Amino acid sequence: MASLLYKLGIFSARRAWLVLGAWLLILATSVALMLTAGGKLSSSISIDGVPSQNVIDQLQKTFPEASRASGQVVFHKTDGAEFTAADEVAIAKALADVKLLTGVSDARDPFNIETEIQDRRAEVAKGWQDITDGEKKIADGKVSIATNKAKLADGLVKLDAAQTKLEAQSAQLEAGIKQAQAAGAPKQQIDAMIANRAPIAGGLAQIAAQRQKILDGQAQLVTAAAKLVTAQADLDAAKLKLQDADKLLAATKEFSTVSKDKTVALATVQFTVPNNQLEEPIRQGVVDSLTNASLLGIQVDFSQELTRSLSSILGVGEVVGLAIAAVVLFVMLGTLIGAGMPVILAIIGVGISASITMVLASVIDMTSTTPVLGVMLGLAVGIDYALFILNRHRRQLKAGVELRESIGLATGTSGNAVFFAGITVIIALAALNLTGIGFVGLMGSMGSISIAIAVLIAITATPAVLRLIGMKVLSKKERALVSHDGHLEEHMQPKNANKPVFVNKHPWISAFAAIAVLVIAALPFSSMRLGLPDGGAEPKDSSPNRAYVLISDKFGEGFNGQISTVVTMPSAVALDDQTALQTRIATDLFSLPNVVAVVPAAVSDDNKTFLFQVVPAVKPSSVETEKLVFDVRDLDAKYASEMDASVGVTGLTAANIDISQKISSVLPLYLGVVLALSLLLLILVFRSILVPLLAAGGFLLTVFATMGTVVAVYQWGWLADIFGVPNPGPILSFLPIFLIGILFGLAMDYQLFLVSGMREAFTHGKSAKDSINYGMHLSRAVVIAAALIMITVFGGFAFSHLTMIRPVGFGLAVGVIFDAFVVRLVLVPAAMTIFGNAAWWLPKWLDRILPDVDVEGAKLEREHLH
Repeated sequence: MASLLYKLGIFSARRAWLVLGAWLLILATSVALMLTAGGKLSSSISIDGVPSQNVIDQLQKTFPEASRASGQVVFHKTDGAEFTAADEVAIAKALADVKLLTGVSDARDPFNIETEIQDRRAEVAKGWQDITDGEKKIADGKVSIATNKAKLADGLVKLDAAQTKLEAQSAQLEAGIKQAQAAGAPKQQIDAMIANRAPIAGGLAQIAAQRQKILDGQAQLVTAAAKLVTAQADLDAAKLKLQDADKLLAATKEFSTVSKDKTVALATVQFTVPNNQLEEPIRQGVVDSLTNASLLGIQVDFSQELTRSLSSILGVGEVVGLAIAAVVLFVMLGTLIGAGMPVILAIIGVGISASITMVLASVIDMTSTTPVLGVMLGLAVGIDYALFILNRHRRQLKAGVELRESIGLATGTSGNAVFFAGITVIIALAALNLTGIGFVGLMGSMGSISIAIAVLIAITATPAVLRLIGMKVLSKKERALVSHDGHLEEHMQPKNANKPVFVNKHPWISAFAAIAVLVIAALPFSSMRLGLPDGGAEPKDSSPNRAYVLISDKFGEGFNGQISTVVTMPSAVALDDQTALQTRIATDLFSLPNVVAVVPAAVSDDNKTFLFQVVPAVKPSSVETEKLVFDVRDLDAKYASEMDASVGVTGLTAANIDISQKISSVLPLYLGVVLALSLLLLILVFRSILVPLLAAGGFLLTVFATMGTVVAVYQWGWLADIFGVPNPGPILSFLPIFLIGILFGLAMDYQLFLVSGMREAFTHGKSAKDSINYGMHLSRAVVIAAALIMITVFGGFAFSHLTMIRPVGFGLAVGVIFDAFVVRLVLVPAAMTIFGNAAWWLPKWLDRILPDVDVEGAKLEREHLH
């Protein structure tokens, strides 16, 4: 491979303009394709197969309205005063205009919603008053019936007495008539007695008529009593409904869309597609419409869901990082031409890889962070790889090697190491596909493309540029000191090659100090929590952060991360039974810990699926909210046994938790694969067992120390003001897996460039201790420079305008510091010094079957320099 790269370097130097023209043509073509056929990037992150995404997929089939994306809009007066009637009209008009935009399904007026809420509460209160009035009427009716019943009963008693009296009088009269007739009384006397029958008969008739009236009255009282029973039953049924309504009101008591002091209004904009299908122009259209609306004295802020975008890949922080990297190169090389060349070549490579990524986005769904990872890696690695070849070329020129021959040798030796190092990074990034997480694997694949292009540019464009700038790659002073005595190999030796370095003189102190630093830095790692940044993590002067703070202060932190809960019944629920069912479910949800409100949001057209919005009592990223998501899901077993129903949870809060859990579950597998790969790779390169074990162990310490430092800053809030962390919270969910992959590749780079020189010295007869000195003196300077460049480039991304990229840039910068300066330059050489010759031990049987990988191109060097 070294010979092939030597020939490639000679060819590139001979056909310099052709090679550079080809790369510029590739850049122009890829940019043209990006501008004409470039795809669109999604700001949302989703993982197929996790519970929240499964719910979304199911809702898209059965209840599309419930699966749609949404975002919050916060209206507030700039002077802190209450909203006026004119303000409410203006806001309603602005939201009505938003509702007409393409891709928007609804944008409801918060004041109308608040009025509906208050009307519902008033309606329930009136219902209870009506029940109270009805119960009073029923009570009065019962009293009246009892009174009249008593009166009628008394009337019957009196009638009975009167009838008895009249019947007695009638009997006496008839007896008198019979006696008079028997005694032969005069007819006139008997007729007078018979005439008395009529008044008695009339009295009895009156009594009979009065008795019938009383009986009719009693019948009416029975009917009235029956009506009262029916009325009471109706009141009891109404009371049950109102009790359900009371339970719903209790669950929604703390829910509102207008703050209690009437200074902040919260509107929700709902789109026509799910979150992972929502395109940036649609979101931006909502933001632009409301920003440009006629809202005098009213400020509008937007939640993170509406403002998250990839407006540009490079920001001020990234540019500053590049500038510092150029300064480091100038200090090291002493020439502007030499310092500028790696930076320019890296930018060309990044331009090609980023535009290719955007072209592929037209056929592959990508997140907005996908090209950023490629840019970050392409810049850092591209500069470093060109620097490695450039540094070797400069050393050879100063030793007196002819220009073209030096270019070929640098490409065949350091270029060979660059090629091998690039392959390790590519493998580590491509292995991200083993996680089974689509967007993570895709980011690794696109990052692999950027590394591949950086390697190709390093071994082709770098030789071409070196040919064009000639001896100007050296400073005037260096050119004046170029050796011409022909002792090339002697001049190629590092200065003070036999002078012991500190770690060689004091290996135990160095090893213990390095391990202590790494272990202390790793301590916070034990408390790491994973998540995705919410609006509170955005810069303090940003709209999402203002919206987050306003919502938290005026409504409660949980309003920033409502949990969508979906309950699916086995069959359609009758309309009359839906309220009772919603009440039961809402009550169950409201009884869970850390729930401040539950709102029945919607019912599907088939009356089978019910959507509820659960408002947590604490912020979305808290441990309590994470537990709440699982508490809601635990209701699934209960409802399955009691109602044959299923419970699902979705929404951004649940999705973030699911994504974090999924990534956490695959971390051990990926870390194990990477460690195994590093052991096999280093055994092949260094033909040793202990050196790969030391390298792998050091890499593991680097990962833990890096993650511990990230936790201290981004989760605990240490140095938060310096690194722009307004609201410390969980660590970016996919950060650990990317750190493992990327740091593995970079760690192997430094290991190769430092230890390969030690191995070459050892195989040529130097003692184990002297070979460590030789390798350190040979490669230490360029590794330090390369690490500083990595740190500055990654550090620039730590101050990125993209919130999700900041912890990635910070983690990579810190990881390079730990790995390069603590592990590779201190711990590994100190441990190798302690182990001595045992560090290079390899079983004979393994030595026989391993291929001879000449990473540094030592054979090529001996052949040409001799």
